[in-house]
Amino acid sequence: MTVASKETFPIALACHANILVADASLETLPGALDTISALGYSHVVLPPMDPGATDIPALRQLLAERGLAAITMVGGHSPATDVGSPDPSVRAAGAALMRSVIDFTAELGGDQVNGVPYGIFGHPAAAIAPDAFARSAVEVGLAADYAHERGIMMTFEVLNRYETSLVNTAAQAMEYVALSGSENLRIHLDTFHMAIEEADMGAAIRLALPKLGYLELGQSGRGLLSTGVVDIPGIVRLALDAGYTGRFGIEAFARSILPEGLGDVLAIWREPYAAGADVAKDAIDVIQHGLDLRNTALKSSGPRH
Repeated sequence: MTVASKETFPIALACHANILVADASLETLPGALDTISALGYSHVVLPPMDPGATDIPALRQLLAERGLAAITMVGGHSPATDVGSPDPSVRAAGAALMRSVIDFTAELGGDQVNGVPYGIFGHPAAAIAPDAFARSAVEVGLAADYAHERGIMMTFEVLNRYETSLVNTAAQAMEYVALSGSENLRIHLDTFHMAIEEADMGAAIRLALPKLGYLELGQSGRGLLSTGVVDIPGIVRLALDAGYTGRFGIEAFARSILPEGLGDVLAIWREPYAAGADVAKDAIDVIQHGLDLRNTALKSSGPRH
């Protein structure tokens, strides 16, 4: 098992907290953060949290003590905050929700917001209407500009058809960014979702590259990165060869570890792994294999005399 170093590992890595624990409470989080930090991750992705119910100074201290930076999430909107709604008051409520997460991130000392800021999690058919798509893009673009002013990058995750009807492919994501009118909005691609929706993952990454802010590595079975049909080392190598310089993240889910109800929402019906620490350790090795493949290829294609 490889243990990476934040100082020497050539790419920035983020680990989703829900791989190891159900929530980000001050009682359950410290052990998970210890594991994530010890393995060499530079960032931890926190699940959606209520800023008003969080002891922000204490959480910030937990992160700082372990040398970790927080990536926060917008968990999706309700019908009362849907930013694609034709009702201006509903869109305003959605904009306020996004700003609250951005402010929370700034207070934690974080510099990135992920998630599903563009609409309701799920697949209501109304969301695919062109006017809803455009309204959503404009609101999220404004939020991305608000985030940028605070030194924070805002991304939106491209999900598969079973989780959203709004943005399923890199091509749709690029269209969404263009409609947003923002120079600061960035795309979050995830190999789990790409394996369902994209005909060619490499082509999708290259297409999104000008606006790609976060590349998440997830396996087909939602378990260890070394077990599944997605060629994770190949994706790491491909992305770096294409010129990607952003952060990589890892994500996996086991029903017994997720918060109550979230397994149903994400359709996690079994246990792809027993211990989150094993997933985090395994991911380091798998990613390192991708880096080794690239380094070997670069050496073999070097100048010949």
